[in-house]
Amino acid sequence: MNNDKPFSAACDRNRGPIADRLEALLAPGASVLEIGSGTGQHAVHFGAAMPWLRWQCSDRREMLAGIRCWLDEAALPNLPAPIELDVNAPPDPGRHDALFTANTLHIMAWREVELLFRQAPQWLLPTGRVIVYGPFHRDGRPTSPGNAAFDRSLRQSDPASGIRDLAAVEALACESGLRRVTEWAMPANNLMLVWKLA
Repeated sequence: MNNDKPFSAACDRNRGPIADRLEALLAPGASVLEIGSGTGQHAVHFGAAMPWLRWQCSDRREMLAGIRCWLDEAALPNLPAPIELDVNAPPDPGRHDALFTANTLHIMAWREVELLFRQAPQWLLPTGRVIVYGPFHRDGRPTSPGNAAFDRSLRQSDPASGIRDLAAVEALACESGLRRVTEWAMPANNLMLVWKLA
């Protein structure tokens, strides 16, 4: 066991509920591009739970070594090596059945969220979907005291970050040619949102 692996307690808590929803969304043989894989914990859990998926991790260069630690230890055949992907200057990651990202929109600057949605259709197959998990505001207001406190802490650390308003994200998706098909309430005041090409 590699004790130097990065670790996220949030990933440990939310991986089960997310996996349950993904199983209902993703068909056997689907190729998934994960944007902002972070530690790599989600990829290992989902890859093991759904061996019929091909799960492609991606993140900024400085995150890749930690992701490799998780992937190398798991040694799952459906988890290829992570690729470098920065929405500010992305390579072409190919086309996939789904794009998945968890707890990233509130870390990215708003300009980067815009870039992600603008580029997402180029990375999808015609029947592909964009799947986003995380906290959101509604009508400019936090949905819980916990989310309000989390938003304040994010903005104190980095004024460019913060929990995004659902309507603003939905507008970006529509401008990019995406239509929302599903919204699920998730534990700890999070949502899972699913769009497909309109």
